[in-house]
Amino acid sequence: MIQDPLHRHLSKFLLLSAFSFFIGAIHGMLQVMPPIRAWLDSIGSPYGGPGHMIDPLAHAHMNLVGGVVLLAMGITFYLLPIFSGKKIYSVKLVGHTFWWISIGVYSFYIIQMVFGIWEGLLLPSNPQDIPAVHRFYGPIMAISGTIMAVGFCIYLANIILTMTMSPDNDTNQPVQD
Repeated sequence: MIQDPLHRHLSKFLLLSAFSFFIGAIHGMLQVMPPIRAWLDSIGSPYGGPGHMIDPLAHAHMNLVGGVVLLAMGITFYLLPIFSGKKIYSVKLVGHTFWWISIGVYSFYIIQMVFGIWEGLLLPSNPQDIPAVHRFYGPIMAISGTIMAVGFCIYLANIILTMTMSPDNDTNQPVQD
C-alpha cells in the first residue's frame, strides 16, 4: 500500500489519464463508423459547424488534456523531486492541480459533445434555432476553459515554488501540508 501522500495523489493522475485515453479511444472508434462519420461530415466535421465540436475538439481534448497532460503532470510531480533533489512544495497544490484540470477537461468534453449533438440535430431540421442554443455555448465554454486554466496555473506555480522555495531533500516529503 502506498503510504506517501504525494504518491497517493499521483495515482489519481495515472488512473484518470488511463480512463481518459479509454474514453478518447471509444470516441475515436465511434466517430469513424460509417453512419456516425456520415452524420458528422453532414454537420461540418472537422472544419466547422456543430460537427467540429465533436470531431476534433471533444475528441482531441479528451486525449490530449485528459490523457497526455494528466499523465505528464503526474510524471512531473513524481520525477521532479528525484531529478532536482527538492521536495514538492505543496501536496495540496498537487491535489488542486488534479481536480481543476480534471473538472475542466471533463466539463469541456461534455459541453462540446452536448452542443455538438444538439446543434447537429437542429441543423437539418431547424437551423434557425441554432443561434438561440449557441448563445449559451460561449459563456459555458469560458467557464470550463477558465477552470482548466486555473489548474494549469496551479501546476506551474507548484513547479516554480518547488524549484525556487523548496529545500533539498532525500525523502521526497512535501514542504507544506
